[in-house]
Amino acid sequence: MDLKQISLVASQLLTLFGLKILGAIALWLIAQRLIDFALKLARRAFRSQHVDPTLINYLLNIIGVTLRIILVVAILGFFGVETTSFAALLAGAGIAIGAAWGGLLANFAAGAFLIVFRPFKVGDFITTAGVTGTVTELGLFTTSINTPDNVLTIVANNKIFADNIQNYSANPYRRVDLVAQLHHEVKHNEAIALLKAKISQIPNVLQNPAPDVEIQTFNFAGPVLAVRPYCNNEYYWQVYFDTNKAIRETFSEAGYPIPEYRYAVSGSSGNGINNVIPPLSEIT
Repeated sequence: MDLKQISLVASQLLTLFGLKILGAIALWLIAQRLIDFALKLARRAFRSQHVDPTLINYLLNIIGVTLRIILVVAILGFFGVETTSFAALLAGAGIAIGAAWGGLLANFAAGAFLIVFRPFKVGDFITTAGVTGTVTELGLFTTSINTPDNVLTIVANNKIFADNIQNYSANPYRRVDLVAQLHHEVKHNEAIALLKAKISQIPNVLQNPAPDVEIQTFNFAGPVLAVRPYCNNEYYWQVYFDTNKAIRETFSEAGYPIPEYRYAVSGSSGNGINNVIPPLSEIT
């Protein structure tokens, strides 16, 4: 075979192979658009049936991955690769990958269990694996949580499933826990009554259950009040900050003295006489 014949055969092979490559690229692009379109239709269908958004995202991820695997197999078949051999190769690769990436499969399994047991859903405000925030997505391997300071945090599903989960959105309302320091000379019953009346006027504070204001503990400055209004979950931070303002305004309007820690320091002078230094308030 002379050089001319070799060149002709090579040209034919390159042309044929090039056409197949172009066909595969076209097939990939068209199929990707069709898959995206199918996923959009599936999302609309799920939403019309009022399926939970958490389950929708999880199912669409599985469907998308499955369709893309089928697409890869189809493209390999277009190139003449035996799909049965590829399936056997894929199964062997799956076993090898499973052994090497056990953690990845554990995350996948944990994601499935999170879908089944439903400890939370998309939109819930939770604390888990050391992260507090709103769940934005529950994926195949990870869960996306947006923290209150607007930082998107990606947490492995297995880490969430193995940890405690606090779901602040599970119940219709929650308690806001605050404290208020009283001066030791203030009548605590009067302060409690004033605070209850003031807090009850804060917007979005629930009247049933009614706000709790009781003595929690004591320190050197005086009694410490536990101030605990209740509110719906979406108003937590508004009630939290407004209650702090109400505590400040109530004590100021009542003319209560500023709480201060009282210490008496005693010492001995060189002539054997004990000197007692009175509290700062008594000096001034």
